[in-house]
Parts: sequence; structure tokens; C-alpha cells
Amino acid sequence: MKNFSVVTGLAAALLSGTAAFADEPAEVEVTHWWTSGGEAAAVAEFANAFNATGNVWVDGAIAGSGDVARPIIISRILGGNPMGATQLNPGTDADDLVAAGLMLDLTELAEAEGWADLVNPPSQMDSCTYDGRVFCVPVNLHSAQWMWVNRRVYEDAGVAIPTTWNEFTATATQMADKGIIPLSVANGWPVQLLLDDIAIAVGGVDLRIDVYKNRNIERAAGSETTAVFEAMDAARKLVDPGTVVPQWNDAVGLVINGTAAANVMGDWAGGEFTVANMVAGEDYDCLPGLGMAEVLDTGGDVFYFPKNKDPKVEAAQLVMASTMISRDVQVAFNLKKGSLPIRPDVDLSAANDCMQKGLEILASGATFPGNIQMIDRDSLNQIRDIYNDFFADLDVTIEEAQADFVEVIRNAPPLQF
Repeated sequence: MKNFSVVTGLAAALLSGTAAFADEPAEVEVTHWWTSGGEAAAVAEFANAFNATGNVWVDGAIAGSGDVARPIIISRILGGNPMGATQLNPGTDADDLVAAGLMLDLTELAEAEGWADLVNPPSQMDSCTYDGRVFCVPVNLHSAQWMWVNRRVYEDAGVAIPTTWNEFTATATQMADKGIIPLSVANGWPVQLLLDDIAIAVGGVDLRIDVYKNRNIERAAGSETTAVFEAMDAARKLVDPGTVVPQWNDAVGLVINGTAAANVMGDWAGGEFTVANMVAGEDYDCLPGLGMAEVLDTGGDVFYFPKNKDPKVEAAQLVMASTMISRDVQVAFNLKKGSLPIRPDVDLSAANDCMQKGLEILASGATFPGNIQMIDRDSLNQIRDIYNDFFADLDVTIEEAQADFVEVIRNAPPLQF
């Protein structure tokens, strides 16, 4: 990995005011919420590559989900106690921090290394660009639209392995009768992800974009969305509340150990199967778009670098940004993470069946924006609360849930990007 120190050192030296410090090592605290087995293995690839440049990665993992970590990260930056680098998602989360002048401008580095030509899809760079200036580095493309099925559980039960969401629901009672949890679910945001995925599979991408991005109230209140909530209603009736677990990786773990037949989770679940030494297509199946609509959203992860008064740290921040998007590191990180590399010019011959499926979908152009790229975080949190209440309480009717959903869309603030 010696090539990283050469390439990143040159890139950092391009920026005025940092050249004199490009070869002086620095400690850089990095905050993120990657704490599961697969995630920890992936982030170690970033850390090892950065340490190989002579700098020091100081890990600042925050236990819990992004919903827990984001307020802590933002509060620290606003409070004058910034970390050196931080994970966030592409979208609106950092808009206020950038506007306040609290984030390091990466434009000269991005232009020197040609990020705009490397990053695919372009929407990921768009999410990092404010008024023509680049403030973050995209590191992967994550998609939420996946169902994970334990093949061995179905084979042992003598039940046909489902290839679509509809086939899964048709066999759910058979699995439950054999003492297998049909669908594992975790509390909180995983419920929103599950119902969102059902919405895409049933309602389609056009409906999602028209409602979330274009704020089409008529369609949000119409029969297409009613059909989506009807499918969500069927899903909630498959789940015994007593089997709901606290964390997303706990729910994935139930599929891995054969306690549950299936789980709906983003492609990051693939890292958990990898850590468990399970083989895609043999031990488990991964169904993009729940097997119904092979499309993927263009969510993912990006890293911002809060401004720091120490020029050695600033030079190291630029080295880290360059390292994260470099070809070899992109491969090593994403193979562990289960996500897709943000640049297509990498060798992914070692990718498993699930990643290959994702790459084929990405190459076909069957992608659409992630939620946070279409609507603000507060509105998404309100939708999550509606979904969770609907999922947990069968007394909440389809009509009530849809009406509440319509009001959130109606009152969502205009897009700022």
C-alpha cells in the first residue's frame, strides 16, 4: 500500500497552505456508526490504508444507528469540538454545517484527482457539491432494496425457496407451522426500511419519486399509495411482536443461524453473511428489489472533514479523503462492507453473487435517489414514526396511516439542493 502515500501526498501538496505539512504525520479522529461484525471488518480497511500513509486513524465509532450518531456528530461540530473526519449519508444532513463554513473544502483535491469523472452514479458527487464546491468524498453506494433468504432453512423444511416477496408471503404460514420465524424484524428504522422496500416493490420507483421529490399530493392520497399500505398491512400481520429484536444485525443474525427464514435489509447485511462464512447462492440468496423490481436506490456513505486549526491535521484530512476513494481501497473496503464501490474502474472479480447482482443493476441504470436525497430528515423521521406505529398497532387502519403520510408530504419543506 506504499502507493497511497505517494499519490495522496501529491494530491495534498496541490492545496495551498498544506504542502509544507503533507509529509508530517497526524492523528485524525474519525467518527462513524459502523459497529457490527461486517461493518467493523470494512472500516478496518480504511484505517489500515490510512495508517499506511504514516498518519494515525483514531477510531471514534458511535454505537447504535445513524439516527443515534448523527445528532452527536453534528452537535460536536457545532459545539467547537470537531472530529477530523466523519461519516454521514449523501443528502441534506450537512447542509447547515457547510453553509456555516465548518467543513473543509475538498474542491482542489477532487479536481486534481478527477472525482467527477470517477464517481458513478453522478448523483453521489452532486450530493457532495454545494455552490460548485466539493465538501465530501463518496465512499460507496448502498442500496436498501434487498431480501435475504436462508436457503438451508427452506430446504430442510421441504418448502420451495422463494424468489420474490409474493412467493415469500405465500410460504410464510408453512414456515411458521414448522417453528421458523418467517420474517425477522428489528425495532426502529429497520421497520421503515422494510415498509419502504415493500412500497418500491409494489408501487414502483415512479410513484416514490413523484411523491417524495415532486410532492405529488394527489398520488400520495390516491389508490396507488393505498395499495402500498395494503401490502404493508399484510406484512405486519406476518410478524409476531414477540420475535422483534433490538438491532438490525440481530435480525440478520436470526436468518444466518436459521432461526428465521428471511429478512429485508440493505446490502450492508451482506457483510454479516461474509463474516459468518456463508456463500451467496449456496447458503443464502439475496433478492434485489425483493425479487419484484430489480432497482436500487443511490444511497450510501460519504465522509466530511470538519475544519481544523492544525495544518498538519488538515493535510492528513486530504490524504484520508484521497485514500478512501483510491482504487485498491475502494475494492478492499466494499468487499467487506457489502456495498458497491463508488468508482467503476476497479477490479471486482472477487465480488460474490450479491455484489455482482448489484453491479449489473447499477450498470443498467436502474437506480433512483435515496430518500434523504429527495426529502428532508425531519420529514423522514415523521414517516418512520407513522410506519412504526402502523406496524406495531393493528388498530391503526390503512386509511389513518395513509392520511398521516399525506400530511407529512404536504408539509415537507422545499428542496434545498
